[in-house]
Amino acid sequence: MAHRFEIRKNKAGEFVAYFCYNSETMFWTEGYTSKASARNAIESIQKNGPSAEVVDTTE
Repeated sequence: MAHRFEIRKNKAGEFVAYFCYNSETMFWTEGYTSKASARNAIESIQKNGPSAEVVDTTE
């Protein structure tokens, strides 16, 4: 599959959810103290992301 979420630990030992596409990291979340919180962040992105508004602040 070309795109996926990954949960990794950062240098501080926190769990971070990464969204990757073709082996490139597109974005990541803040660090969480539990893996369950990182999974919740992924579920929130999957649920709310498709209907999210795009705001262009450059104009």
